[in-house]
Amino acid sequence: MGYQVVFGASGYIGANLVPYLLSKGHPVRATSRNIEVIQNRGWDGALLAEADALHPETLDAALRDVDVAYYLVHSMAAGKRFPELDASAAQNFAEAAKRQNVRRIIYLGGLVPESPQSTHLRSRQETGDILRAPGVPVTEIRAGMIIGPGSAAWEVIRDLVNHLPFMITPRWVSSRSTPIALSDLLCYLEKAPALEETAGEIYDVGGPDVLTYEQVMRQYGDLVGRSPRIIPVPVLTPRLSSYWLRLVTAVPTNIARALIDGLSQDVIAHDDRLAKLIPQQLLGFRAAATKALEAERKHEVPSRWVEGAEACREFRPEYSYYSKQQGSNAVTRASAAALWKAVCRVGRDGDFFSAKWLWRLRRALDWIVGGPSFRRRRRHPEDLRVGDVVDAWRVIGLQPEERLTLLMEMKTPGASVLEFSIDEVEGGRRISVDAFFHPAGVWGLMYWYALLPIHAFIFHHIAKELVRRAESELPSTDS
Repeated sequence: MGYQVVFGASGYIGANLVPYLLSKGHPVRATSRNIEVIQNRGWDGALLAEADALHPETLDAALRDVDVAYYLVHSMAAGKRFPELDASAAQNFAEAAKRQNVRRIIYLGGLVPESPQSTHLRSRQETGDILRAPGVPVTEIRAGMIIGPGSAAWEVIRDLVNHLPFMITPRWVSSRSTPIALSDLLCYLEKAPALEETAGEIYDVGGPDVLTYEQVMRQYGDLVGRSPRIIPVPVLTPRLSSYWLRLVTAVPTNIARALIDGLSQDVIAHDDRLAKLIPQQLLGFRAAATKALEAERKHEVPSRWVEGAEACREFRPEYSYYSKQQGSNAVTRASAAALWKAVCRVGRDGDFFSAKWLWRLRRALDWIVGGPSFRRRRRHPEDLRVGDVVDAWRVIGLQPEERLTLLMEMKTPGASVLEFSIDEVEGGRRISVDAFFHPAGVWGLMYWYALLPIHAFIFHHIAKELVRRAESELPSTDS
């Protein structure tokens, strides 16, 4: 039996489908355009590969000895050019699948209304047509809003309800959809390739409830104890409403905008053929939402930062699943051991490698509002282990000479992770300093944007200072 390749394993569906297929006993090859993104997922038994549908030369190796190929790629994050990029990627992938004699392509598309007005929905439809053209049998499964941690549409709804006591909304709140639970969709995806009659077919899938987006928001609000006041304004279009998303949600703006743009029409699953072929007890919206919230509470502490990791959000559902990110790096000929030694001295005697007065000011403000700054001391001046405290930070992940992950425990409108990583590059080693911030609503986003120029300055100098220390082995307290 050949592999089942999950192409786009770093995305939302892919990151959930890989462990699901493994749990069912399937041999899985998981691919991402950047293999580092999936190397720390804990997918024991999966073969990992690096491939990019926009680079055809990477595809044949990824698709060799593959029986079933799950195509889960989209380019919405790229902005206005995403339909063109999606079309090119689908064509490259379909041609490579044909060359490698892939038995079946399973494509997850989106529900398409009659005469779709949304660029996003038209692009998803076109992608399916392109995948079918070379002749490999394609099973296209079309779904609307997916209810599960990390689903972009679900996270937009959560951010709106969690952080806005009242909303002036466009007409799209009255549009209807058939949300589907993540677990129900994964069942369809896993079982469909085993059924010969699904080859070459297009199926709509959805949950049992037909709800307006206003009803979705109100039912979610009931589950988390919030009652937002929703005021529809007919003249406010989905496109106009999408422009203020940057101030409301941490879902990547281009993705959120593309999704919102498609809400002006009903997207309802009218087709029940796949539901008859693969019978299961479909979850209604309230049950699916409850399951999604419970799934987050069960997440384990990761060995490093991973998008959406609940431990990195302090187990607080009001903190955004998606993070804002900023960082810097520098390259050196110093050894990984020397860099690691410098990194492990973080916070020793209040030393954070750069702009000492800014760090001291930030720590003082945290201390004034009751935070842990100045109240805690390191266990050891140079040695670190998971669980150690470093002033207002806690070590949540540690891989010697590779990565140190710190969770910030200061008082902030959100959750923050600071990560130092060391990797081999041409000409030496690269030390990277990256911050990941999961904002809590509008105030969290404003806090992040206000600090962007300060972070750019600090992270640049931290990376340079770590290189200097690794190369010189001389103590220093400021850049």
